Amino acid sequence: MKIAILGTVHPKGLEFLKDNEFEVFEVENFEIQSLKESLKSVVGILLRTSKLDQDILQHCDNLKIISRHGVGYDNVDLDFLNKNKIALGITSTSNAASVSEHVMSFFIYLTKNLSLSDRLVKEGNFDKRSQLPDFFELYKKKVLIIGFGRIGKEVAKRCLGFDMEVYVYDPFLDSDSIEKSKCIPIEKNEGLALADFITIHLPLNENTTNFISKSELNLMKKNTVLVNTSRGGIVNEDDLYQALKVKKIQGAGMDVYTSEPPEPNHPFFKLDNILLTPHNAALTLECRERMSLEASQNIVYFLKNMNELNKENLVNKKYL
Repeated sequence: MKIAILGTVHPKGLEFLKDNEFEVFEVENFEIQSLKESLKSVVGILLRTSKLDQDILQHCDNLKIISRHGVGYDNVDLDFLNKNKIALGITSTSNAASVSEHVMSFFIYLTKNLSLSDRLVKEGNFDKRSQLPDFFELYKKKVLIIGFGRIGKEVAKRCLGFDMEVYVYDPFLDSDSIEKSKCIPIEKNEGLALADFITIHLPLNENTTNFISKSELNLMKKNTVLVNTSRGGIVNEDDLYQALKVKKIQGAGMDVYTSEPPEPNHPFFKLDNILLTPHNAALTLECRERMSLEASQNIVYFLKNMNELNKENLVNKKYL
């Protein structure tokens, strides 16, 4: 059985596929016509960031499963998969630690003025440290976690380790589930108004597009730090730019963008109170190894041994 690899992945996953007697090949030409031809006979696809829409998928005559190297799947035509009973897998257990650490890095960097302090010392101005802007502790600060899945829960653990007050907004969870994690359930607007730190962990869909826009930003305190490591489009970038430009909030950390990569003249690049990373929160070496293996396990176990498969990794199991 033939498996296509779309995008570079850690060798550990490829070795697992080969050890289980799959024929593995790495796609090098991502032009649409080439994909239609190269994917025609595959039973499985291990997918990173390439877009697979109906135009391509309808030529995949033998396809049984697509396994995403990650947890987002807005680059796949899910409706087509559902109608044709093709499984979609994600690596739900692999990236929570890396992404949650990235969130904490944003929090610390944006409140400690690390870049300014570093520059001051390197420029020989050590004795001018008293001239640096105020910087702050995380201790006893209020953090709002929007979305309390695996990553949200891992962020909460780390925030509690800093003795922060952790509030959670997740309309799909009951209060008891949140309180068991030593967190405080709260409504969206109330949380936005009291939080010193806000971190977003939501999928991108019609209900979450522009989930944070001008009206939400206007609720936030002047010292708020906003972080998005989930998906671009959840935060309205134009509205965030305006809020940061006039210092309506203290700062922001963005790992994801409405268009990736962002345009070369993106207004964020003019700001000194935003920290930008290239959608790599989940790309630590350890996480890449875990995602590669878990994505490969989804394929192997779905096709050969369903008893071993983590069913929570199947996004569309009710359609199969």
